[in-house]
Amino acid sequence: MLKLNTLSPCEGARKEKKRVGRGPGSGSGKTAARGHKGARARSGYSMRAGFEGGQMPLHRRLPKRGFNNIFKKEYTIVSLESLNNFDNGSVVDVQTLIDAGLVKNNALVKILANGELNRSLTIKVDHVSQGAKEKIEAAGGSVEV
Repeated sequence: MLKLNTLSPCEGARKEKKRVGRGPGSGSGKTAARGHKGARARSGYSMRAGFEGGQMPLHRRLPKRGFNNIFKKEYTIVSLESLNNFDNGSVVDVQTLIDAGLVKNNALVKILANGELNRSLTIKVDHVSQGAKEKIEAAGGSVEV
């Protein structure tokens, strides 16, 4: 019967570490399977990531395309439908959205006009679409950007 104290790994699943430099009888003595001389034979050798022995590395051979705007602002999108979870007349800002689990920390928030809002809310976020602003004000709420 199989019990915790009788468990053992399958045959061939565990392999002993190769012990190098332990004499000629081991098959990897003398140079310890490092070959003769050269950088790889020395202790402390480490090769830079992407190094291809002097050949032009792949990341330099491939063409670079496009443009990466370092000033681009990434907004986390919140739909109007999800704001119906808040109480009527409450103030909805970034911190309340984080507490509700709709937004992650340190995110810019933009509210889009997906769905309908049937509560009067005061909204203080980074950006609100024009359609969402109209729907919020139609529901009796206000927007502060």
